[in-house]
Amino acid sequence: MPLSPHDNEAFLREVDEGVRRDRLTDFWTRWGKLAAVALVLAIAAFGGFLYWQHRQTEAAGEQGVQLSQAFEALGAGNVAGAQPTLATLATEGRAGYRALAKYTQADILLQKNDLKGAAAKFAEVAGDTSLGKPFRDLALVRQTSAEFDTLKPQVVIERLRPLAVPGSAFLGSAGEMVAISHLRTGRRDLAGQLFAQIARDDGVPESLRQRAVQMAGAMGVDAVPAPAGAAANQEAR
Repeated sequence: MPLSPHDNEAFLREVDEGVRRDRLTDFWTRWGKLAAVALVLAIAAFGGFLYWQHRQTEAAGEQGVQLSQAFEALGAGNVAGAQPTLATLATEGRAGYRALAKYTQADILLQKNDLKGAAAKFAEVAGDTSLGKPFRDLALVRQTSAEFDTLKPQVVIERLRPLAVPGSAFLGSAGEMVAISHLRTGRRDLAGQLFAQIARDDGVPESLRQRAVQMAGAMGVDAVPAPAGAAANQEAR
């Protein structure tokens, strides 16, 4: 006896549901244990990540306290007491604390007039690509300053050229070393132009700007900033 359209539709629906049940049963029989293990591993991995993140935050706080204690020891004149902590942070600390620890170690060496040792510490920071660019740029400037008297002028020029430009946070310090190196190579024109740029940059410390004005003047370049009133009158004309 043929099925009515309604009965036929119900029959097909029951068959379809049965097939789905069979597929689900077959999948769980074949892969159920593996899926359960994968789920457990995923939960464990996520929990491990959260714990690692928590430990990283705690470690950063601990390292901050350690660095502060080292600075306090240095402030009290206890250099020997600060050295072990600085040494640990310089090798095991997080990026920022590692850089600050090495900067401090270099400064201690500078106070001992160990220019070569200080330059080596600054070079470690300058070459550490895990650190931010400002950390590395400052280290490069300070490394060059410590080595300045032993470097060939062209080495200084090539090393610091990218930092000795208007708008750079290091125009004053890097630019002055590059300008002096130009003088040593006989390029008074380039030295005068660079001294003038330093003198006219409001972001450069005033004492350095005044020195740059004098140096630019000696090169025949007028780098004295015009008074504000005079500049306004010139624009009005």
